[in-house]
Amino acid sequence: MAELRPYPATPLLRGASARDEEIELVWDDGERASIPLLWLRDHCPCEACRHHQTRERLIAPLNEAPESAEVGLEAGHLRLRWADGHLSQFAAGWLYQRRPAAVDASALPARQAWCEAFTPTRVAHADIFTPGGEATWLEALLRDGLVLLDGGPLADEEVSRIAERIGPQRPTNFGARFDVRSKPNPNNAAYTAIGLALHTDLPNWRQPPDIQLLYCLQNEAQGGESLFADGFQVAEALREQAPEHFRLLSELAIDFRFQDETQDIATRAPVIECDASGQVVEIRFNNWIRDTLRLPAAQMTAWYRAYHHFWTLLHSPRYQLDFALAPGQMVAFDNRRVLHGRRAFDPNTGARHLQGTYLDRDMLESRLRVLARDS
Repeated sequence: MAELRPYPATPLLRGASARDEEIELVWDDGERASIPLLWLRDHCPCEACRHHQTRERLIAPLNEAPESAEVGLEAGHLRLRWADGHLSQFAAGWLYQRRPAAVDASALPARQAWCEAFTPTRVAHADIFTPGGEATWLEALLRDGLVLLDGGPLADEEVSRIAERIGPQRPTNFGARFDVRSKPNPNNAAYTAIGLALHTDLPNWRQPPDIQLLYCLQNEAQGGESLFADGFQVAEALREQAPEHFRLLSELAIDFRFQDETQDIATRAPVIECDASGQVVEIRFNNWIRDTLRLPAAQMTAWYRAYHHFWTLLHSPRYQLDFALAPGQMVAFDNRRVLHGRRAFDPNTGARHLQGTYLDRDMLESRLRVLARDS
């Protein structure tokens, strides 16, 4: 199990003095900072400057520092009386977290590609209902793109209960919460017993779901092991081995489309998306709903070779995680980065039932910031 994230207390102030257009602060752990008067006046937390309920700023932008301020401490916190008589009071911990040299306690973990020895973080189900355990789970999911939750109850809708601690479930054409099991007349390969090659869900949406949660309720059937691969890791391997293949998949947009009796959802985007600096930021890969290839004829053969190369790397054992989910276990992963699949299973040998839902990454980041703010 993962070591849970600690929540240290922030120190109080033991000194404050005005110098030029700045306030010099000293905390009781020895940390020091110089903060401009202009910044302090702009961030005044009083109800004349911030709405008493929404905490949104009410004052107009400032363009120069106030003339002066009378500086004082009250129970270890900063108290400023401005020349116009206005009073601003700042909590020492709030200033400590925002001092210029501070590492932002609410900063989000940087995304890290998997190494070949990658092992997912595991958090106990009971721990996710504690601030430290929840933060550990969120950080691992945002950083690694995949995290496991162990020892949960075999309860219908438990996946929804966990999701809604973070934020509202993201609905799609499959609903807000969906059941993954073999059923008659399926409209998606996930609802069959066949093996599923590695893929991302719903690349046919302009904004595919960010985070997927899959909670195992039953898994007695033979087969059905879950497969995962880090698209970031494999895309970088492709870039190193065949730069031209990487360029084709990252520059040429193709069509993705899902159709059934009531839906026809389509978009056009590259398989690998990079930001302005060339860093990989998203993978769209789903061979079932890759639509008719609409490229100039002169580019088609080269694109197919690049796509096949990426497919081959993704399905190499070198880059895959392979494990069977146990009842009461949940896997959460970044659907716009980590590809998932499963081996075929025999529904005649036992039941297999997973429940799933999606979340927006914004809500995970928000929740982690709230946990850091409340620490």
